[in-house]
Amino acid sequence: MTTPEAEQAQAPRPEERLERAVRAAEQALIEYEIAVETFRVEVENFSRLHEQKLGPMYARLEELEAQIAEARAARSGDPEDIRAAQEARARVMPIPGVEELLHGWMDGYGLFPEATAMLTDQPVRPPQRVRPSEEARRLYRELARKAHPDLAQQENERQRREDFITRVNAAYARGDAAELRELAEEWAAGPVLAERPPSHSEELYARLEWLSQRKELLNMVARELEESAIASMIRMAPDDPDSLLDEIAERLRADVLGRETELAELLGHG
Repeated sequence: MTTPEAEQAQAPRPEERLERAVRAAEQALIEYEIAVETFRVEVENFSRLHEQKLGPMYARLEELEAQIAEARAARSGDPEDIRAAQEARARVMPIPGVEELLHGWMDGYGLFPEATAMLTDQPVRPPQRVRPSEEARRLYRELARKAHPDLAQQENERQRREDFITRVNAAYARGDAAELRELAEEWAAGPVLAERPPSHSEELYARLEWLSQRKELLNMVARELEESAIASMIRMAPDDPDSLLDEIAERLRADVLGRETELAELLGHG
């Protein structure tokens, strides 16, 4: 028969329960951060493709809408038509000045190749399509779980991990599986860290509070991503979002053709 003294001796100390809670919260937070970062990269990459593929057509439609409204106003002279034409023209992005046009297209050695191509009517190289492979996703998750800064106890170790994870995130954003493999080898060859010593109850409570605050911050980031227009588009075709872009592009091309026909009729070219 187990005595009360023996049961009390077998029961975990409050600090041990807190330590287990902190470790569980840390692992859960790391997994959550991995999920949020993975989704952020997916949204960012799809946003680039969306802008590259559909942006010019949206701009063309806005310009045609303004020209149609202006043609109607010129034909009717009606104050309402004139007001509508002015509003339509105001919605069209203004033509940038030279400095604005070249912002981001020039370095200390002159124009970037993309800018030169743009200004000489040569084909502009489209932005690189980045969609991390399954291997890159796997390597990223493994490295994030092993090297996450939240696992550090000492400030110098936290800084080392933060610097390393910054490189991991950059490689993952580029979809560079080869660099991620090199980073995995680098981490494996790094110093073996001593296990975290037992913490005081106050420190553990503070740690849990910090983890909770960090989770709330991630909740905000995840919510903003989920509510974005790009995320809504991805959810419409999660297995093949590129096909959705193709469908939208087809509809936009038809809209552009319809507006061009309408404008030609208004101008008497039809």
